[in-house]
Amino acid sequence: MSPDDLALHIARFDFAWITTMHILYPPITIGLAMLLFFAEWRWLRTDDEKWYRLCRFFERLFVVNFGAGVATGVTMEMAFGILYGPFSQAAGPLFGQVLGYETITAFMYEAGFIGLMIFGWGKISRRMHLFATFNVALSSSLSAWWILDANSWMQSPDGVEYINGVFHVVSWKDALLNPDVFGAFPHMLVACLEIALVFVAAVSAWFLLKNRHAELFQKPLKYAMIALVVVAPLQVYLGDSIGLITAKQQPAALAAMEGHYDTYNADGTPNTDWKVVGWPNAANDGFAWSISIPHVLSLLETHTWSSPVTGLNDFPMDERPPVVIPFYSFRVMVAIGGALLLLAFWGGFLALRGRLSMAYIREQKWFLRATLAAVVLPYLAIWTGWWTREVSRQPWIVYGMMRVEEGVSQMSLQIALFWLAGFVVFELAVLFGTVYFLAKVCRIGPDIESPIPPDTRQRLGHIESDDDTSPEYIRPV
Repeated sequence: MSPDDLALHIARFDFAWITTMHILYPPITIGLAMLLFFAEWRWLRTDDEKWYRLCRFFERLFVVNFGAGVATGVTMEMAFGILYGPFSQAAGPLFGQVLGYETITAFMYEAGFIGLMIFGWGKISRRMHLFATFNVALSSSLSAWWILDANSWMQSPDGVEYINGVFHVVSWKDALLNPDVFGAFPHMLVACLEIALVFVAAVSAWFLLKNRHAELFQKPLKYAMIALVVVAPLQVYLGDSIGLITAKQQPAALAAMEGHYDTYNADGTPNTDWKVVGWPNAANDGFAWSISIPHVLSLLETHTWSSPVTGLNDFPMDERPPVVIPFYSFRVMVAIGGALLLLAFWGGFLALRGRLSMAYIREQKWFLRATLAAVVLPYLAIWTGWWTREVSRQPWIVYGMMRVEEGVSQMSLQIALFWLAGFVVFELAVLFGTVYFLAKVCRIGPDIESPIPPDTRQRLGHIESDDDTSPEYIRPV
């Protein structure tokens, strides 16, 4: 391999590393924002102090993740210009504007309300604070929409013409509402909620196993498990839906994910075997060995018993994606989805039987341990899902229109290694810092002694009587 080819592969690996590390933080941030809104709404509805304490505790975990997401997100946008300069220039008329929309309508929107959410306790009314939390949840979800929209356009690039090395937008409607985004965005949004629910349940399980603040953390564990009974099956359904979109838009990508080479068997019948595990042969025109189940591939991809599914051998060799990474990352993602589904049903069963009440929850040691251990699973699912999505699109950076080698910046081997070392060190520093501060917040635990801030609507309209004994005394007019 020549130095130039090696530099190209290093640049590609560098960006894969950057996106892999960045995607650890936004999904949990988006999901936690939704759950913080729910907890604060419950506090206003019930006036139960526990919900307020939970809000303040999980808000600190939210802030740690938010900061890490901002740091790695800004770095990722910078890396586009450094590592993928030709692509950034070619796709600028669309890609740049979509990222600009994300900055204006989501990032700046979120930045304004997140200040009110974090520092507004006791300074604005409770209803206004709830409104701020709602807007943080909404704006973070809008941010996910724009980012997924840009990535989905790379998967199904509608509404553009590629002329003289530049993508010209001919229809903003077709470009922004491309076919892929209608499957990708709901799948990612539900993944954000699922990872947040598992995260909250795992943190709660840790406190219950340690017998610290058990009465406080019994509540979020129970609610998280009840929600997962709905969210986990919904995520499996949405995953199946996006698979159908991929089969239509990117048949080569689907074939790589399934390790499917031959559309038809030697006798002319459709090849519908689904490979559980296996390994490609040296010629990359089939599997050297595999364990397969008949008809399952057709059932998964066409929802019929024996309809043909296009195989990799129907595509030119230079347009076939790699097989090993999407094949196994897809299976890991699916296996994790199944594991989380089982955990959700286990928790739902215990909740239905009243075993997650304070009287019995600490007896469920194995369930609490399993819930705590499961905290890594949604992260692995998002990683492997992202690898499946991005690697199976190869060799295209914009599917069917621009190849990866056309979009990567031309740089020397020394410069490529310099940027790789810099980004690796930076991302690891952010990761270690995030884990350290998350662990520190959990070790310290919730603040259960500080006074609950008064509602400023009452404070502004109160009348002090002669028997007022404290400036915190509040009596509405």
